Amino acid sequence: MNEFEVAITDLSHDGRGVARIDGKTVFVSGALLDEQVRLRIRKRHRNFDEAETLQILTRSPHRVEPRCSHFGQCGGCSLQHLDAAMQIEAKQRVLADNFARIGKVEPETWLSPLTDEAWGYRRKGRLSVRAVAKKGRVLVGFREESNPRYVADITHCDVVHPALGPKIGLLGELVGSMDAAADIPQIEFAAGDETIALVFRHLKPLSEGDRVKLAAFAQQHGFAVYLQPGGVSSVHPLWPEHPRLAFRIPAGDDVEEVELEFQPLDFVQVNAGLNRRMMLRTLELLDPQPHDRVLDLFCGLGNFTLPLARRVAEIIGVEGEHGLVARAADNAARNGIANARFHVANLFEDQRGTDWARRPWDKLLLDPPRAGADKVLEYLPHKQTGRIVYVSCHPASLARDAGILVNQHGFRLKAAGVMDMFPHTAHVESIALFERR
Repeated sequence: MNEFEVAITDLSHDGRGVARIDGKTVFVSGALLDEQVRLRIRKRHRNFDEAETLQILTRSPHRVEPRCSHFGQCGGCSLQHLDAAMQIEAKQRVLADNFARIGKVEPETWLSPLTDEAWGYRRKGRLSVRAVAKKGRVLVGFREESNPRYVADITHCDVVHPALGPKIGLLGELVGSMDAAADIPQIEFAAGDETIALVFRHLKPLSEGDRVKLAAFAQQHGFAVYLQPGGVSSVHPLWPEHPRLAFRIPAGDDVEEVELEFQPLDFVQVNAGLNRRMMLRTLELLDPQPHDRVLDLFCGLGNFTLPLARRVAEIIGVEGEHGLVARAADNAARNGIANARFHVANLFEDQRGTDWARRPWDKLLLDPPRAGADKVLEYLPHKQTGRIVYVSCHPASLARDAGILVNQHGFRLKAAGVMDMFPHTAHVESIALFERR
């Protein structure tokens, strides 16, 4: 028997309902906390099973009608059926659980969640492309929720930047009309404040006809089109000849904001509006003073480094990717910022012998990838560092590192909270303030 009626007793970290059948945990797609549902087991594992919702018998008061007609098929969003307030509450609960279970810590104060626009927020992403002979056309979109091997058959996306989201189907038609229809596996998009770039990965050289079609599409819809025949370094513009991608972020009250130029495959925060709010909260928590010396690790393009530089005596940003560091330095010069310097270093290796790691810093900013910053915390912060702000894209690594800072480095977890960088998904972005005891 594969069908059961169950009570949903929790929501998992990836947004699925959690039930138990004969003592075994079952993760149920499409189900919400406190619902009674009829489900079908889709996949069995040794320690848990996966299931899909067939019928909602008792409906959660927080269930809403998904805005997108592709919800449930497309794997881009998993929480459109949960109201916005409960989405945030669920993310805060995930963060609190990780702090308690992994780090054995609890913030003295919970920060109010940071939110921004819930729709059309996504300015960066990768669309999969697949020529499907049975359908007689090319699909462009995110992967299917139930089977990530397949591309979801979608025509629009309500969370992608509004200049691009309604045109997903047109991208499929465009690729389908090209000689290289079977040789384009993905299209990456990146939106600046004024320009949206599309990067077409192609496995074989494009015909002149295909290049003409891409350029015409770019001109008609106001996009900048790039081609990627190989690795990241092969990316180059097709039309216009010299596109410019840039975005602006605030440096706080009465301080001139900063403009960052970037390349279409560079890492930038996905949600432009939330990034601006996150910057202002970071300034509030770090409390930069004119005499402060600040170290910004995993600095990328200088997203935090350059706004902070407008308010402190000196700041150094460290990042592992040469291209990002070069563009961060260029951005500093372009904004007339002379007190920010940048270094290339693999922060997952021991860097304690470097000049920047040996120097005393008043304040420290961390914004690591999912793996966290535990390798850095083997030799930093020094005793002179009195305040740390940690921006995290993974609550488990933040919780682990919070335990290290509190139990090994003599800090207290002063405050923490979530930031809704990816509305309608289970992704948890968070920020934490640590002060020396």
